[in-house]
Amino acid sequence: MLAQLVRELPRDGYRYEPKWDGFRCLAFRDGGELDLRSRNQRPLSRYFPEVVEALLRLREQQFMLDGELVAIAEDGFDFETLLARLHPSASRVERLRRETPASFIAFDVLAVDGDDLCDERLCERRRRLERLLGDVDPPLYLTPSSDDPEVAAEWLERFQGSGIDGVVAKHVDLRYEPGRRAMVKVKRERTADCVVAGFRWLVERPLPSSLLLGLYDDDGALRHVGIASAFSESKRHELLERLRPLAVPLAGHVWEQGFLLDGGATGRLRGAAGRWDPDLMAQDWTPLAPELVCEVAYEQVDDRRFRHPGRFRRWRPDRDPHSCLLTQLELPPIDVGQLLLGS
Repeated sequence: MLAQLVRELPRDGYRYEPKWDGFRCLAFRDGGELDLRSRNQRPLSRYFPEVVEALLRLREQQFMLDGELVAIAEDGFDFETLLARLHPSASRVERLRRETPASFIAFDVLAVDGDDLCDERLCERRRRLERLLGDVDPPLYLTPSSDDPEVAAEWLERFQGSGIDGVVAKHVDLRYEPGRRAMVKVKRERTADCVVAGFRWLVERPLPSSLLLGLYDDDGALRHVGIASAFSESKRHELLERLRPLAVPLAGHVWEQGFLLDGGATGRLRGAAGRWDPDLMAQDWTPLAPELVCEVAYEQVDDRRFRHPGRFRRWRPDRDPHSCLLTQLELPPIDVGQLLLGS
């Protein structure tokens, strides 16, 4: 069951849960067999043996759970660490399970002890879920749930971006409907003012494809933080007229020696911040004098760069490019225990 995106919390007759920043995961148990699957039915059990073992310790011999695999760090949740767990080497998996153990947060139950619960109301499924997982220990957790919209609003205010990916709202009468966007996910839009230091071209015609964005760090270096893309045809023509006068040679450009050279797991994600290393590949972008500033909306940040392409909002001619600092992306550390356990 999926969710549709909205910006404001629905009221009256809803229960609210944090939307966790991890891998959506279905857990199927039949006796001594336990299978973990992604939402696209990809097998996950071999990568997270500690979660498999914890679920097999539950007293119920048959169940189907819907939940999220997460990696818990000292100051919050770590998506990059979770991504690194998907490694083909068995020895690497064994080492990582000890160094960066994962957790499973359950938020729904589809079946238990032979009872198909998909046609039951949410309130009944939640009751059965609490009975199944009411006294579990890490790495298993029962997701917090509340019928108070003010609690949900506090989750969004305090934890979105650093601990959760938003809030999920489910009507109390909701049945489990696989494949339908029957739930509601609420995300507050976050924005940053970024320096435009380059752009990429469309493959099929000479128009801009995406803007390369940067923010200045404490040392005065312009760090590549991601891209802005998904422009309309008319907007691409406008961009070209605005960007063309600022095109400069690579020699002497702030990214002459490359950008995002440290790579990283999320740097390789489709649509994530690109990579330019003059020793490894040909230049695939057009450098610009770092004079333009634009406001972009974004959702998640990993290692101080956007996980997904930002959404262009407007130009900011009133901003000095050097005032666009990397600190815009920083979030305070969170107490995972307070978020997960309410303690």
